[in-house]
Amino acid sequence: MKDPDHGEKPSESGASAADRSEARTGAPRGGKGKRRRRKLSGSPSAIASGSGPSGEAGRPAALNEAEPSRKRKRRRRSKSARPQDQSAASGASAPALDAALSDKKGGQKRNRKARHRRGLQGRPLASAGNPTTSLRPGGRPGERPGDTARPRNGEAAAQQQARPERLGAPFVAPGEPPAPLYAALDLGTNNCRLLVAQPTRPGQFRVVDAFSRIVRLGEGLGASGRLSDDAMERSVEALKVCAAKLGARSIRRRRLIATEAARAAANGEAFMKRVAEETGLELEIIDRETEARLAVSGCSSLVDRETRSVVLFDIGGGSSEIAVIRIGENRSSRLANHITHWTSLPVGVVTLSERHGGEHVTPQSFEVMVREVEAMLAGFESPSVDALASGSYGDGFHLIGTSGTVTTLAGVHLDLPRYDRRRVDGLWLSDDEVSAMQARLLSWDFAARAANPCIGPDRADLVLAGCAILEAIRRRWPSSRMRVADRGLREGLLTDMMADDGAWRRGRPRRHQRSFGSAQAGEERVKRHEGTEA
Repeated sequence: MKDPDHGEKPSESGASAADRSEARTGAPRGGKGKRRRRKLSGSPSAIASGSGPSGEAGRPAALNEAEPSRKRKRRRRSKSARPQDQSAASGASAPALDAALSDKKGGQKRNRKARHRRGLQGRPLASAGNPTTSLRPGGRPGERPGDTARPRNGEAAAQQQARPERLGAPFVAPGEPPAPLYAALDLGTNNCRLLVAQPTRPGQFRVVDAFSRIVRLGEGLGASGRLSDDAMERSVEALKVCAAKLGARSIRRRRLIATEAARAAANGEAFMKRVAEETGLELEIIDRETEARLAVSGCSSLVDRETRSVVLFDIGGGSSEIAVIRIGENRSSRLANHITHWTSLPVGVVTLSERHGGEHVTPQSFEVMVREVEAMLAGFESPSVDALASGSYGDGFHLIGTSGTVTTLAGVHLDLPRYDRRRVDGLWLSDDEVSAMQARLLSWDFAARAANPCIGPDRADLVLAGCAILEAIRRRWPSSRMRVADRGLREGLLTDMMADDGAWRRGRPRRHQRSFGSAQAGEERVKRHEGTEA
């Protein structure tokens, strides 16, 4: 075939193909295939750069025009990826050029696989044989003498932990007063619980340490009227742990209380003296009205601004406190100031389960427990639901439950593999959801309840007694929804103490939310108090 301008069209084989291979200076192609690299002859005709209008460096113009466009595009990509080829073709010797191309071919693959081996500022790590890189004292390999030391993430954390700080108080900026710590302890019929916290935003606080242990101080109290030796021994051991935690910190103010078990037992005062002698803790036995007010104070942040009336209940181990709250238009900073009616029932999950049996509960025995609590509520004079949910107070009425019973129902409702206070506290449950959860628990035997991670063997015999008390409250004050509160007397104690001290007054510095830096203060970090509490 004849070309009108250049004569015979070159074929893809023979001498013409060989000339083209030599003109490409042996560089590997940018496409998928590989062509055999041939040694350059070093002749001027073989490596001369074309100067015609359509010429390409190291290639005759005729071949450039005649070659298919697909191959020319691949050659351009290969050429743009290797700008050193032009300098090699313009005067380098064949052996040096061959060695350079060989290094480039192998180094290209290594660079692709080692892109993650980048040092600071995107600099590649220097090899061990690089004479221009020296290691400064205390430096790391790959740093030049003039490099500025920049700590890595782990080193920065270690430097932050090395800051000197006082044990028991969080890190604060220089010139700021130390954040005060408050402590609240609640020795109940079933649990011994401690909270150490510091005030943050108005009406809120940050938990620094928490402790909770089931002691069953009221075990056998209903039958004998006295605290048993085993129950007192378990409680003293738990209080020793609390005393050690309190002694390790500088507490600005603390309040330690005991509730129904110590209040109702004939030997309650004697037990308080024993606690003071063996642990050094002075516990105060509070009355039922104070207990009801503290339960309301602990749940203040869970009452929305739109809410006009609430029935709040705290199902404890030996007693159950119920408070009717009517907020109206003018809301006080303390929710307890809006209590219009309250009562304390002398029944809790421990006492009720001991009377009716907590392990094997049938629908019939469950109904007997509900009716017993209903009879106690019959003597309580309080506004009806119609009065609470209508009139000048609006329709913002609902229930708030703060006890291990309602938190257990919430955990079962969410199918949690492990109890999570962050997901439970403040959760809304509809009336149908509460009924479904109670029916579900009633259908389980003792082993199934004990196997549930939100109940466990320690509460498997108490949860249905709590559900019976809850059912009696729901029948007395029907509501379309109920809010779950994983909080109680400890939170109420802390809220009252901080409010009395003016810890939330405006203008007070609030830069006390930074984490602890001392390595020994690992226990001082924020701990979320998890676990259902009766």
